[in-house]
Amino acid sequence: MAANDLQVLIVGDVHGDLERLFEALRPYPADSWRTVFVGDLVDYGMFGVGALRYARDRANTTVLLGNHEVAMLWALRDPTRVGFWISIGGQGHDLDELARDAALQEWLRERPALVRLSDGTLVQHCGHDGYLRWSESNAGDVVDTINSRARDLLMHEGEAELWDVLSARNVFDRQPDRLQRWLQATNSRRAVFGHTPHNHGTPAVYHGGNAINVDGVFSRFHMKYCRMSPIAASVAPLESIK
Repeated sequence: MAANDLQVLIVGDVHGDLERLFEALRPYPADSWRTVFVGDLVDYGMFGVGALRYARDRANTTVLLGNHEVAMLWALRDPTRVGFWISIGGQGHDLDELARDAALQEWLRERPALVRLSDGTLVQHCGHDGYLRWSESNAGDVVDTINSRARDLLMHEGEAELWDVLSARNVFDRQPDRLQRWLQATNSRRAVFGHTPHNHGTPAVYHGGNAINVDGVFSRFHMKYCRMSPIAASVAPLESIK
């Protein structure tokens, strides 16, 4: 079965908790699901690079670029950024591993910022419309244009601009009009994102299902993790999120 015909599984911010990721995906075999990671697989936990490799090698899987991947690549290119990256949860051994793996670096730099699914769902890392700075009038599909510009920035030392967009706080939960304009601009029917933790037992749903947050503080190593942060708050079949 083609990936686009499979049921969609959304995975929120993993943040280096590879063991919990194995547990979370066990009920969802790769050949039966199209898996979409919203970004931020690295930092806080000890196995960020392991999580990247696992997601890269999982069949029928899309991995989006998150602000923590940007920060890690920035630190890899510019040693003066290492201290900042460590301050946001970066793990030194992960940077060493990434430095030795040119193929993984290349794959990571090619990750899209957005993906629009066949049902019109737009998946992105953070829940705001700052991505529009990378769109152009009369330039064809907005999602394709944004992805092209984001990839170009990552290839040409534009990490500062990428960080600025991908690290901004979510706003769609509080600004439905802004969300609606974003959905119209991207020709989408709803937006799914992570980045800013929510405190629900399942993905947080706003504005009649037009906005869905899947950052349920998945990683046990995240500073906001608590025992009330179940896997189901971050990992769920898209069709089950109401």
